[in-house]
Amino acid sequence: MERAEKKNDRFEHKTEQDPTFVYGKNAVTELLKSGAAVDTVFVQDTMNAAQAGYYTAIAREAGAVVKRVHAAKLRGMCGTEGHQGVAAWAASVDYVSLDDLLAEAARRGEPPFLLLADGVEDPHNLGAIIRTALLCGAHGVVIPRRGGVPVTPTVLKSSAGAAARLPVARVANIGEAVRRLKAQNVFVYCADMDGRPAFQQNLTGPIALVAGSEGSGVSPLVKSLCDGVLSLPMAGGGTGVDSFNVSVATGIILYEIMRQRGTEGSI
Repeated sequence: MERAEKKNDRFEHKTEQDPTFVYGKNAVTELLKSGAAVDTVFVQDTMNAAQAGYYTAIAREAGAVVKRVHAAKLRGMCGTEGHQGVAAWAASVDYVSLDDLLAEAARRGEPPFLLLADGVEDPHNLGAIIRTALLCGAHGVVIPRRGGVPVTPTVLKSSAGAAARLPVARVANIGEAVRRLKAQNVFVYCADMDGRPAFQQNLTGPIALVAGSEGSGVSPLVKSLCDGVLSLPMAGGGTGVDSFNVSVATGIILYEIMRQRGTEGSI
């Protein structure tokens, strides 16, 4: 028994390929108090209120999202019964600030070009978006601390490694990020079906694009803060499908922004 307890006191890895996943009370506590970036803390839904409150408090202080999960799900995530009711994903990348992204644009002598993910929940979609943003010359991606997927190992894999190369800023909320960008004279667009066709807009100069969640799109508040709304014309009806996947739509618009920025002054 003593040896088993000591084992769970260490930083335990789910697999050798997922070194950012830890479980066990002491391991998670050490991680949260270490100052390292932490994405998500999973607390078993049957954990007593006092212990659950403790992990919730230190997780939020560390800027991590807390999720209550069923014992069977936690066991499946950890691959063992010895998880002690708590597990955590440490950040897979070193997040930066919004100011860092603007500074990167200035360092390159270019007008800012950013992508903001407003509640994107599927890690494959976020990974694809980050990959396209990198290839289209964006200076960085902005994600919220809550209400969207963080940069997990799945995001890294789906991005083909782009998430480790393109700076990612994590902010308290996307609405405040939009306000700050507008204060820096960055023109902020969001993608939605009721906007003007992207190809008819001037997308040069300092620009940021907001991509919404898979289910509900850009939140009403964020949409109201944006300077404009972009849409993508689609083929006639009768297909039974009324919209592009978020990563596809975002990729098309990002490419159009890159095209216009690359030909600015000659179009």
